[in-house]
Amino acid sequence: MGKLYSGKWGRLLGCPEAIDLGKLQWLPVTPDLSFQKFIEQSDLLEELKYDFNEKAELRHTETQRPFVFNYYKNVLERNSERYQALGHLLAQYIYELLEKVCKLQKVYIPPEANKEPRSFFFMSERALTSHHSVLLVLLQDHGVSRAGQWSQQAIIHHGLQHGSQIPCIQMALQAHYDVIVLNPNDNFVDLKKEKEWKGLLTQNIGSSTRKMVQAENFFSLQQPLQCIPKRCSNTPEEHMAYIWDYFISKAEGKDVAFIVHGYGGLVFMDLLVRRKREVMNKVHAVALIDSEHHVGHQLGRDVQLLAWIKHHCREWVTSPKPLDKPAATVLKKEFPMVSAGTEKHNLAPSSSLQSIFKYFKKALKAKTTINFSRVPIVTRSSTKRKQSA
Repeated sequence: MGKLYSGKWGRLLGCPEAIDLGKLQWLPVTPDLSFQKFIEQSDLLEELKYDFNEKAELRHTETQRPFVFNYYKNVLERNSERYQALGHLLAQYIYELLEKVCKLQKVYIPPEANKEPRSFFFMSERALTSHHSVLLVLLQDHGVSRAGQWSQQAIIHHGLQHGSQIPCIQMALQAHYDVIVLNPNDNFVDLKKEKEWKGLLTQNIGSSTRKMVQAENFFSLQQPLQCIPKRCSNTPEEHMAYIWDYFISKAEGKDVAFIVHGYGGLVFMDLLVRRKREVMNKVHAVALIDSEHHVGHQLGRDVQLLAWIKHHCREWVTSPKPLDKPAATVLKKEFPMVSAGTEKHNLAPSSSLQSIFKYFKKALKAKTTINFSRVPIVTRSSTKRKQSA
């Protein structure tokens, strides 16, 4: 597995509860794997002179200042287009990190649809085998965030360690979990600009030196043009259901855990209702982060589902209270709720990450204890009865 960290972070990565995300040292894996190289191979070099520093913060390469939105003085439309271009380049960069640093495999879905627009997700090499006992599934909020991102805005303004899923993935792999990284917001492609869009999405700086889409062509992708949906991923719910049916449900001997953020909570509850028995039998713990689910509307009065979420779910919500302090509300109290340690929705995943891994460790231990408690205890009397029979 590639290493993104050094110093204290690298030594403590195997102990998630001891990690201080704010003090980690984030280092590029190889000299050519930098965000600036992505920008240099586009036509946006003048507009986006940015790269990530050793702390994984996005900084201007000349002034070392944080990202500035108002590049074109008071021209909202052009500044918005520039911001969107940055977001797409970030998506490409993080895809590269998932493959080259985290050593995850990119899996296109559906596999047979190689001549039509299709989505993809990432998973560790042996995620569907019994190599490791736990399979962790990451499901982000709705919006522009793609696979490997909790929040694009958090990446731009607070850094990769807060907005990307890479610290979470690295912690999971170090804890000997397998990982599946979903891509629920990759739902459609522009019909008129399909060729340019495909070139943008498949750009690989390690194997190609061709220029990316010209700025004006890229910007035109942001206009409301005719779009076609990606089969099996028209919506986040469909994306989740497909990967459950054809991948997660087929994982051998796995205890499945989920981390879901924002709208991802609603998507998980949708899956729970649709695949009730499968999910209840296979999933051992769900960490919801500032979730948008609605138990009343989605689960109704299903006694079995309500009992299941009470024992298998925990939510970290935005709150002024310290991390892990009880934070239940009158409207949401179906399962334990605690503070995420922040009042900002897009920082809640990174803020609660240490606590979530503690929760998983405890939940898995409890499950193991329950399983052992069901094994009959052999006594002398029971042995005699068996022999006499």
